[in-house]
Parts: sequence; C-alpha cells; structure tokens
Amino acid sequence: MTAKLPVLVIEDETSIRSGLCDVLAFHGHAPTGVGSGEEGLRHALAERYALVLLDVMLPGMSGFDVCRELRKNRPQQAILMLTARGAEEDILEGFRSGADDYVTKPFSVSELVARVEALLRRAGAAHEPDPEPFDFGAWRIDPVGRSAACAAETIELSSREVALLALLARERGRIVSRRRLLAEVWGMQRVEDIHTRTIDVHIAKLRKKIEAREPGAIETVRGEGYRFAR
Repeated sequence: MTAKLPVLVIEDETSIRSGLCDVLAFHGHAPTGVGSGEEGLRHALAERYALVLLDVMLPGMSGFDVCRELRKNRPQQAILMLTARGAEEDILEGFRSGADDYVTKPFSVSELVARVEALLRRAGAAHEPDPEPFDFGAWRIDPVGRSAACAAETIELSSREVALLALLARERGRIVSRRRLLAEVWGMQRVEDIHTRTIDVHIAKLRKKIEAREPGAIETVRGEGYRFAR
C-alpha cells in the first residue's frame, strides 16, 4: 500500500481549510490544516511535508512572508500558493517569494488536484541524478544551483524556470506547445482540459531575467506556443 503523503494547508477561512483537507484526504493524502501564517510556519519547519498549500491573505504574517521564510529554511519544499488576487503583480510577488505554483480563487477542484499532483510528482523525483549544466544562448545554466551565469553576471532561477529553459534549449528552433509545457514542465495530466495563465506569467518573469543578455531569445508563436529563437 502506498504511504499517504503529508500535506500542510495554511488557510484562515475554516470552511475553505476544511474543504481543502477533505479533497486532499479523498485523493489519498494526509492533510494537516492550520489557520494562521505563524502557526503554519512553525508546523512547516518542525515537520516534513511533501507539499505546503499556502493562502496569501492570512491574519498577521502574510502568505508571502511565510513563503519567503520557508523557502530560505527549506529550499526544496514544494509550495503551492492560493490567492484571491488575480493581478499579475500579485502572482509575480508569489513567485518572487519562492512559490512553485499558484491557484487563483475561486478554483475548480480538478485544477487544484492537477496542480497538487504535479508538484508532488516533482518533489518525488528528487532522488534522480543531478542534471548537467547547459547553455541557453549566452547564459550557462546550472540546474543544481538554480542559477544562470553570463560573463560576470549571475542570476537566480526557480526550478520551474530551469525546466522551462531546458525544454526550450532541447527543442531549439522548434515550437514547444503550451500543452507540452504543461505536461513536461508542470507535470500535469489531461492538459487539454486545463486553461491557465501560469505559463504566460512564468515566461514573462523569465524574459525579464535573461533578455538583457539575450533579447528576443524566447519567441512567442501566437496560438501555438514558444520557441528558443537563437
């Protein structure tokens, strides 16, 4: 019998927290629910969780603050943020804080489960051999250190950004569809039924990081996907 994976739910609204825990338990996980950022951070640092579901709007310590502290102390922790804020800047702030992915309220149960399962699969792949560094135009990408170097400049990357660059580099000059990105980078299944802006947000953030040295390297092919154009 497969062991149940522990998942921490940090959500101050009791009904939402209970609903999330019920959904996770129904899908074979072992959820623990807490109602504040401070309590959630204590749990996350005291125990080992396969995934943390973290609401942004919390009393006292915000979800962004919890995410930053957790990422600093547990660099490999899988974190999925839940937010009622759909503005791009709020989403980007979540990624800057260290979140692996986000879901905007109100969300469907199927989308939430897809995101949760994708992050859990990624977290379970930690035992695989370390990937080798690779080139993305002028940048030298270090997947293990999650960084990119060009001349004397070094920038930090998220694990998702490294995966995006790796796939685009492997398919250099060829269009990579949004469905393939969701399947291979996000680890989602049944991607034809999923409609999300998360790819656009990640690409926009990634472009800001790399295009000072590689302007236009990531090309948008409208209606089809993206391409490493170098």
